[in-house]
Amino acid sequence: MEIYEGIEQFQRLDNAIVTSGTFDGVHKGHQVILKRLREMGEKSKGETVLITFWPHPRMILNNKDTFLKLINTFDEKKEYLAENGIEHLIKIHFTKEFAKTSSEDFIKKILVDGIGTKKLVIGYNHKFGRNREGNFENLILNGPKYGFEVEEIPRHEIDNIGISSTKIRKALDSGDIETANLYLGRNFVINGKVIHGDKLGRKIGFPTANIHIAESYKLRPAIGIYAVYVWVKDRKFKGMLNIGRRPTVDGISKRVEVHILNYNESIYEQPIKLEFVKRLRDERKFENLEALKSQLEKDRSIVNKIL
Repeated sequence: MEIYEGIEQFQRLDNAIVTSGTFDGVHKGHQVILKRLREMGEKSKGETVLITFWPHPRMILNNKDTFLKLINTFDEKKEYLAENGIEHLIKIHFTKEFAKTSSEDFIKKILVDGIGTKKLVIGYNHKFGRNREGNFENLILNGPKYGFEVEEIPRHEIDNIGISSTKIRKALDSGDIETANLYLGRNFVINGKVIHGDKLGRKIGFPTANIHIAESYKLRPAIGIYAVYVWVKDRKFKGMLNIGRRPTVDGISKRVEVHILNYNESIYEQPIKLEFVKRLRDERKFENLEALKSQLEKDRSIVNKIL
């Protein structure tokens, strides 16, 4: 998949099969659109192009959404779009100035002059342009004028799945990993880097890798204990992960840390990927470290059964 930082980097195609949107999560609903895009590309021998906007428009246009947390980092989204067969990904930097682009200018300058769109695939109720003035009817009217066809994915094909990025965010916020994973069609993932911590886990036989997540906008699931798969140096392990403040040792800041089962190598400063499978329980304060150790032994047994 080729990636372009702005429409200016893109070289116009003769037969572009195009869709656009934020695609946060690249979930099952999005995958319906992407599948149709691939099918149209194969049938017409065209090249698939996806236009996405970064940062997420809600972060720019709505003061209440300034701190919106996203399901995917941009790098994660790139990976999932490539897996879904997208050949060209155009990343348009979304600003308040860009938000003033009229639907007519978006069609002419970006879809037609910039990309060479011959077929456009959109989800139902798709809006675009200044004040979301552009819609399916608007595209149908402009298609003959500019030489492209438009196909709208019917409402029932997406609604029957009952999926949206908002629903997935709410599931993760509540710790409902299983619902989030069902809607995503894969395990929810966090990517980070292992950093030094307080090394208190070693004292009770449960050393943990503390995870630094560079992207502040990346959604972290609810505080609690989770069964996860852990990818280190292209190897997959079982893990028990804590998101929380570690009240038993009077912790203050919220951390993400994982105990990797049957693993004792040093991995400081190494990249790490966490696949969330199930939430085990709430984080809670224990009387002492021995009581915490006893609970962690029970947690480990449950994690082994789940994974």
